[in-house]
Amino acid sequence: MQKNIAIVMGGYSSEAEISLKSGDVVYNSLDTNKYRLYKVYILKSKWFLMENQQEYFINKDDFSVTIGEDKIIFDCVFNAIHGDPGENGALIAYFDLLGIKHTSAPFYQMALTFNKRDTLSVVKEYGIKTATSFYMHQRDEINTSKIIKKVGLPCFVKPNNAGSSFGISKVYKEEDLTTAIEKAYQEDAEILIESFLDGTEVSVGVIQYQGKVKVLPMTEIVSENDFFDYEAKYEGKSQEITPARITKAAQRKVEKVAKKVYEILNMKGFSRSEYILVNGEPYFLEMNTVPGMTEESLLPQQAQEANISLSDLFDNAIQTALN
Repeated sequence: MQKNIAIVMGGYSSEAEISLKSGDVVYNSLDTNKYRLYKVYILKSKWFLMENQQEYFINKDDFSVTIGEDKIIFDCVFNAIHGDPGENGALIAYFDLLGIKHTSAPFYQMALTFNKRDTLSVVKEYGIKTATSFYMHQRDEINTSKIIKKVGLPCFVKPNNAGSSFGISKVYKEEDLTTAIEKAYQEDAEILIESFLDGTEVSVGVIQYQGKVKVLPMTEIVSENDFFDYEAKYEGKSQEITPARITKAAQRKVEKVAKKVYEILNMKGFSRSEYILVNGEPYFLEMNTVPGMTEESLLPQQAQEANISLSDLFDNAIQTALN
């Protein structure tokens, strides 16, 4: 019997447009003989299911939908929402309360990894190398000399709870720091200012696959821009080289650290983390628990290199959730 699968997409953040693309890729990749697929849009203004160009509103009491005389209950939710509320734990807590199975990690892991500062605090306790960082809240006074004294120049200013490189700046001069901070505050009331790490950037997917934790072939990021910003990620302004052009020794180190971080954080489902290799040593930057699933996205590239089709990748996530 076909399982009813809701592919949730959209969200409340600047990443909503990317999420819609990811959701479409998931929808078009899964086996319709095996699953009855539904696109469910989670937007600030409304939650609805789209069927035959008709909108049907979601009943938030039990996350069901009524089409004609049929009430549809979902067997599983495939979470394709980047940012709020799909990646920060809010929506996942709701599904957990309702007892609805989903493809993401538990809500606490989602909330933890969405907060860059808190994630770094946890992994550092296990000896994972990270950049030097300075945390600020929007209510805090901006003291540029104090910040520079700790992190140096150049440095990166980024929202603490956001993705897809929205609100990030690379700062070379102290007089430009305040502008970069204000830009980051447009995305989030909390920000993180980090020291610049001069090395090779690699992105590595770690997933649950066929019952085991699997580290995917990693991608080397060579940005045409000053760093791996939105243009570089989504508008072709970068080279994404999979597998990464690094030594076998460096590769083994990254794989070991990436798997350790996944397990330290009690992760499940999908993840994609960023590292900078400095003198052969991996420095952890951040983890994404709802990585992009578009044709341009890194995790699908890595899965393909590992001979895992998108259909198998997404099907595995659903079967893992159902089982």
